[in-house]
Amino acid sequence: MKHYSVMLPEVIEGLNIKDDGIYVDATLGYAGHSREILKRIKKGSLFAFDADSEAINYSHQYLSDISANFKIIHANFINLKEKLDEENVGLVDGFLFDLGLSSPEIDDARRGFSFMSDAPLDMRMNREDKLTARIILNTYKESDLLNIFFRYAEEPRSKAITKEIINYRKNKEIISTLELVEIIKKAVGANYFYKHHPERVIFQALRIEVNHELASIEKALPDAIKRLKKGGRICVITFHSLEDRIVKQIFKKASEVDEIFKGMPDIPEKYQPLIKLINKKPITPSKKELSENSRSKSAKLRIVERI
Repeated sequence: MKHYSVMLPEVIEGLNIKDDGIYVDATLGYAGHSREILKRIKKGSLFAFDADSEAINYSHQYLSDISANFKIIHANFINLKEKLDEENVGLVDGFLFDLGLSSPEIDDARRGFSFMSDAPLDMRMNREDKLTARIILNTYKESDLLNIFFRYAEEPRSKAITKEIINYRKNKEIISTLELVEIIKKAVGANYFYKHHPERVIFQALRIEVNHELASIEKALPDAIKRLKKGGRICVITFHSLEDRIVKQIFKKASEVDEIFKGMPDIPEKYQPLIKLINKKPITPSKKELSENSRSKSAKLRIVERI
């Protein structure tokens, strides 16, 4: 299985792994990061989340070759708190959130994530979920589609693209990825299309909506901070500005004293910072990694520690 684990050495160093620690990989994928964590916890445990059953099936065997000290949970990490409670997991030594798609998911045309090959408009991480990109494009109101493209794609031509989608679907249901690409091209004109490639961000926006990606981060990351042991670490890899902005804001809020108490000599414990930033500026991939995997180029790694 061809998959490149983004910033693997930096993540492993950032987690500061203990031999007997409890670790959570909130985004298992094809287990590149999880495998390296598992190698280092002879007496510990790894709990890994993923919504993609194909990734889970592959990763179970891949991890079993290392040890049996792991459990894979078939769920989106938005359910992190509830699922860890079910497993009677208390405080955790480290969390990893790698928010990118795995290469096998991108390269599998059947999944509909890529605008480069023709496929059904699916984009579900969890194939058991009901909502697909096809349903969104063909049933959402114009205002709702416009909102998705403005918020999640930040695309200046969102209005024109939305109007073209609405006009097109009056006569024919939109069913394939390349069909959508052509609609986008017609809406913005060939010159803008080939210069700015709006299809990239429109596909991103649809994927975010299908999988509730930003809502998952907003819920799960604060839950992870609260469950972290003193000295425990969280590593988060983001791939676009929307994700990174949310992660940065959550970490900022949890690492600073509330404005009301700033300057006071005795701050009540419940209002003191929960974490410290290990890196104030995000870590980016090395030149070596970028030469080996161009898909890493937009990745940013942020690391925090519980205090």
